[in-house]
Amino acid sequence: MIRTLITDDSDTSALLLKAVLSADGNFEVVGHARDGQEAVRLNEQLQPQLITMDIRMPRMDGFEATRAIMSSRPIPIVVVASSVDDEELKITFRAIEEGALAVLEKLPAPNSAPFEQARRELTATLRAMAEVKVVRRWNRPRTEPAVSAAPRGRSFELLAIGCSTGGPQALQAILGALPHHYPLPIMVVQHIAHGFIGGLVEWLGGGSQLPMVVARDGLPLLPGHVYFAPDDHQLGVVRSPQQGLLAQVVAGAPVDRHLPSVTALFDSVANRCGSRGVGVLLTGMGEDGARGLLRLRQAGGHTLAQDEASSVVWGMPGTAVTMDAVDKVLPLAQIADYLATLVRR
Repeated sequence: MIRTLITDDSDTSALLLKAVLSADGNFEVVGHARDGQEAVRLNEQLQPQLITMDIRMPRMDGFEATRAIMSSRPIPIVVVASSVDDEELKITFRAIEEGALAVLEKLPAPNSAPFEQARRELTATLRAMAEVKVVRRWNRPRTEPAVSAAPRGRSFELLAIGCSTGGPQALQAILGALPHHYPLPIMVVQHIAHGFIGGLVEWLGGGSQLPMVVARDGLPLLPGHVYFAPDDHQLGVVRSPQQGLLAQVVAGAPVDRHLPSVTALFDSVANRCGSRGVGVLLTGMGEDGARGLLRLRQAGGHTLAQDEASSVVWGMPGTAVTMDAVDKVLPLAQIADYLATLVRR
């Protein structure tokens, strides 16, 4: 049983979450904190194995509570919040930066159509996050491993990145380290709760030299710009004789059970760019992206995966490695420099 502390200033939301977790059979709800200060205290007192964290609370918000917990008694924290306004989104991603592992949308009403899917996603994510080994956020030695050699004599035109759980932190590390003159357009599919993609793009953009937008259909793909898949749409690429590469954004069906899907993006890059496409599969639960990365490699593209040691969850990249879809496996700390070396003339 996973000892879980619920942090939420709404008794109604906390009771619904407690009922869902108790019915799952894998969780024991050991306490309910109604603000961040209480969460910090109960973390020490009750010794939970997992904390769900609301964002907007009295006395101490979710960001301050996450920072305090991760510097005292660090354990896995999952933000469970509503994307009601820009301020809540800002606090949410500051909590991610301080060590929260994932962000989930608050559960809808039990009698609503999306409730069952939201319930399954929430319990599956919390079970996986409870297994993650976390460390204190201060006095951590930082070592940068040597960069692996990139293939020579190849020309690329597009970089595609896919990730899920742990992806925001990984994207922050990679996109924040790439130079402003990076010569390839970058397309990203990040699995994230509905309504949070705009906040993610704004947060990542604050720590990167690269312009970032949520992609729109027909948008020209410019070098050194980053294009994110919007909610409920597949992201791909098309080629125009006049304008070159363009974003393709369609409200299609789920692929590998996801909309947007990393596999759908990699499939599109394989079809349109072939050997001139680069695919990177980062940390994440499940298997989305592995089949698409294999198709990109079979089309002659260059494929990378984040290694197990630096991944929050090695589901997606691990599946790709098992399928022999990966040219090179790298730790997160090497990926940005490798991608820079890959296109250096």
